[in-house]
Amino acid sequence: MKIIIGSSNKAKVHAVKAVFTENEVTSAEVQSNINEQPMSDEETMEGAVNRALNCQYMFPQAICIGLEGGVTRIKDRLYLCNWGALVTPNGEIYVASGARIPLPETIEEKINAGIELGKIMQSITKMEDIRHHLGAIGILTNSYISREDMFIHVVRLLKGQMGYYKE
Repeated sequence: MKIIIGSSNKAKVHAVKAVFTENEVTSAEVQSNINEQPMSDEETMEGAVNRALNCQYMFPQAICIGLEGGVTRIKDRLYLCNWGALVTPNGEIYVASGARIPLPETIEEKINAGIELGKIMQSITKMEDIRHHLGAIGILTNSYISREDMFIHVVRLLKGQMGYYKE
């Protein structure tokens, strides 16, 4: 079965390839149809589902995956969050979420001012294309967890659900 990831982001593509090792994995650039900076679990999940469905529209015979990173408020703190969605050729949709980590107040203030997290992290670290590599999670965990690692976890949850519900 062919697997299509609805993004050309290297961290996302590598995460899907790391989990679906027995399949042909390719990518297609599709829209998330949400804000550049998702501001809640609901919006981030919606972006992942939209990416998977938009990909499925282009490739109806493939398993399509959408992955989305965002932020969400829990009580009085802003947290990093990520969501994934997998759509099968017969229209089944599976969703999963991954790790959360609180964002420092200085980053939260910039997000609240309307600046996208990837741009903030690039400004802080002076690293180009940070969202394709370590991501905010990599910086905030001192490289213990990368953006790819975070998405691998979500893709495993998606693949596992698909296998469970097929039985």
